[in-house]
Amino acid sequence: MSQIYMMEFSDDQLIEQTLAGETDAFSALVHRWERQIYGLSLRMLGRDEDARDVCQETFLAAFRNLNKFRGDAKFSSWIYRIALNACHTKLRKQGTMPAHSLDQENEDGRKFELPDLDSESAPDRMQLDQRARMVRKALQALPAEMRQVIIMKEYHEMTFAEIAEVMQTPVSTVKSRLYTGLQQMRARLEKQRAAI
Repeated sequence: MSQIYMMEFSDDQLIEQTLAGETDAFSALVHRWERQIYGLSLRMLGRDEDARDVCQETFLAAFRNLNKFRGDAKFSSWIYRIALNACHTKLRKQGTMPAHSLDQENEDGRKFELPDLDSESAPDRMQLDQRARMVRKALQALPAEMRQVIIMKEYHEMTFAEIAEVMQTPVSTVKSRLYTGLQQMRARLEKQRAAI
């Protein structure tokens, strides 16, 4: 079966087909989720190379453990959990916050957080680029548990319940980490603006 045809199936159907030996089914799952997992990993780790490594590790671990997926949670929650665990492992191995590249691009190849700039003037573009760098720097400075909540909520538009399921924590903890993280980011951004 072609991968394009496979994209019509639900995650659960693709899992069943993969477990039955249909390799294109897992390829369809990877194709469906790789951008989100890469984006999450890049925002957590700050470096393209690390994010690509974690993305690959995530899908390898998912493939190896697919027979253990019980379906109690959605596949998306399960794969996000694997990715976050891989990010945490990489952060622990690094021992410090990763160096943050100011010229990282998102999964579409455009600069992070920048709107369509075709109609923007050069000074406006520079100002938006500077603002995006400041936001990335403030986000990277947060503790990992706050950063991952902000990334899932603000960049991946997940609900509090979905984030709680991924993180295996109560919704109240997710909300607390989000609001505390946003407050800390706001304070860091104000400090950065004052230094300019």
